[in-house]
Amino acid sequence: MKALVISAFVSDFAGCTLAEVPDPVRAPGQVLIRVRAASLNFPDLLMTEGKYQLKPDLPFVPGMEVAGEVVAADVDSGFVAGDAVVAGTRLGGFAERVAVDARSVRAMPGNLDWATAASVGAAYNTAYVSLVRLANARPGEWALVHGATGGVGLAAVDLAKALGCRVIATSRSADKLAVVAKEYAIDAVLPAPGFRDAVKQLAGGGADVIFDPVGGDVFDESTRCIAFGGRLLVVGFTSGRIATVPTNIPLIKGFSVIGVRAGEYGRRFPDLGRENADAIWSMVAGGRLRPRVDRRYALTDWRDAFEAMRDSRMIGKIAIEL
Repeated sequence: MKALVISAFVSDFAGCTLAEVPDPVRAPGQVLIRVRAASLNFPDLLMTEGKYQLKPDLPFVPGMEVAGEVVAADVDSGFVAGDAVVAGTRLGGFAERVAVDARSVRAMPGNLDWATAASVGAAYNTAYVSLVRLANARPGEWALVHGATGGVGLAAVDLAKALGCRVIATSRSADKLAVVAKEYAIDAVLPAPGFRDAVKQLAGGGADVIFDPVGGDVFDESTRCIAFGGRLLVVGFTSGRIATVPTNIPLIKGFSVIGVRAGEYGRRFPDLGRENADAIWSMVAGGRLRPRVDRRYALTDWRDAFEAMRDSRMIGKIAIEL
């Protein structure tokens, strides 16, 4: 089968090649899936240089989540050949076939296409663990979402609106923010950096919840416009700089800095992880959440997809279709 293989940790995706590799062998308890689409996530880019916390042995096939058709499964798995499913793979998604633990597979909602279905799991799980489990975001609270035009940020915007929060979205791109504001009925959009004073004015002193996958200067400025008792969620560092905060600032302002590792949350608390996934997919199937796939690429055009994500050209998600 064809697969994208990482054989060396080097820059500019030079260690990645599209290659013929053996088909995966399904073990008991696994579901073999014919992949129709796989979602591209920022950790996939980090893995090409060995910069993500998960560092598989070389060579390996990246790809964290897929949608496709069941090829084979255990008779008691609940799945049969031909079923349309989605699955969290962690690795192996950018290939024509993948074998996945049956516990990570679920039926695909009928209101989604392959690419959109493949693009729900990681982004919305991060948003859900952040906003619901860790921040306990409540209706009427002000949620400041940074990186709001990217896949994870837009999922947080979408979920925060569904939770009844008042949402302020930030991005470096005014044009992309305008699209998000129109499609998701955002309460306010602001440039980042340069948002502090406007947030304080809009939110009556500061945001109750801040979702930050950017880090760097954006994190620094966020500490200056968070409400007393606020929750600042550290989701990632797409800016390239890991920020630090003098501990007197959260002490004086009475806010919490909360680290988010959504995948690890589900591994440590599997029952809650399943509840999270059930809630997300129920909201998606019911139309309460609206995942957005902005760009679709063939597997042969994987480099274009990776470069589009690296350069933040998308609004929402990028999918690779097979």
